[in-house]
Amino acid sequence: MRIVKGLGIILGILILYLCFWPVEIDPVAWESMADEGLVGDFSPNTFLSAADVFGSGDGIGPEDIDVDYEGRIYAPYEDGRILRYDSNGAHPELFVNTNGRPLGLEFDAKGNLIICDAKKGLLSATPTGQLQSLLTEAEGVPLKITDDVDIASDGTIYFSDASTRWGLGQYRNDIAEHRAYGRLIAFDPATNDVDVVLDGLYFANGVAVSPDQSYVLVNETSAYRIQKVWISGEKVGQSEILMDNLPGIPDGISSNGKGIFWVAFPSKRKEIIDKFAEKPFVRKMIMRLPEDLQPALERYAFIIGIDGDGNVIHNLQDPSPESFSPITSVEEHEGFLYLGSLTYEGFGRIKAPD
Repeated sequence: MRIVKGLGIILGILILYLCFWPVEIDPVAWESMADEGLVGDFSPNTFLSAADVFGSGDGIGPEDIDVDYEGRIYAPYEDGRILRYDSNGAHPELFVNTNGRPLGLEFDAKGNLIICDAKKGLLSATPTGQLQSLLTEAEGVPLKITDDVDIASDGTIYFSDASTRWGLGQYRNDIAEHRAYGRLIAFDPATNDVDVVLDGLYFANGVAVSPDQSYVLVNETSAYRIQKVWISGEKVGQSEILMDNLPGIPDGISSNGKGIFWVAFPSKRKEIIDKFAEKPFVRKMIMRLPEDLQPALERYAFIIGIDGDGNVIHNLQDPSPESFSPITSVEEHEGFLYLGSLTYEGFGRIKAPD
């Protein structure tokens, strides 16, 4: 009886903890559309099983990969280092250390590497590795998670600030709250002009400028959708949803310059996230659990290639537990797709589909 009574007390304390222990988040109810799963254009396949992996043992989490005009490969690791490899993915050398957490990478027309650093803001590194801070705030609001970047032909840098409230180490709080803290920002390095192009985004993530320079695509990770934001022409300043209710959690997006946008999904949708969309109190309880007991993304290699109208042109997957995943970015260069990952050791490469 004493054991039963003791267990009852422990259970009561646990329930009180899960229900009332203070947490910082303030979740809101939202309506999640039914996940249609991997059907039709998203049917499973094993294309990505042929991916080669480079950089094993060099570090964790090269979230975005880029290639310079000489074919050298750049990979940003979680400890702040950006390593440069030869075109075969060998002979790594330190290019620069941001002493932060570099994420998105993009070369400008002068060969400078523009870096989205989640902790340091928007940075630039010269071809010789000299680092410069470009931006740490936009319209008086500090950059919290400077995430992904693309550069227009006129030199304007478009990048995402995933959350104006939470830092990278607290990104789970942003997802659990489901509040629209994200921003798409434009920065002109010639004039230092800054413009918040679009705010009210649900964890703004991947950014890609269209080949004709008329619009920018930005992924909303926690809303499972892609926004199209017009930056020139008759619709300038307007935005619309390009793709909605995606079967995966969208992260990075990039343009191959020839009409295809590559979208990376770190995971398929998680049923438990959708199930509790309208139950903010339950989500608050979940966030009181140790992180290891909270819902985690399922390892599943998943990429799509779309056109500017949101039509799926390519569907690349690998369901194997040994796949290169989670994939957080895809960059096409000279017939190959380069795959980045926020948590994997090393980066991937595979021949692009015809």
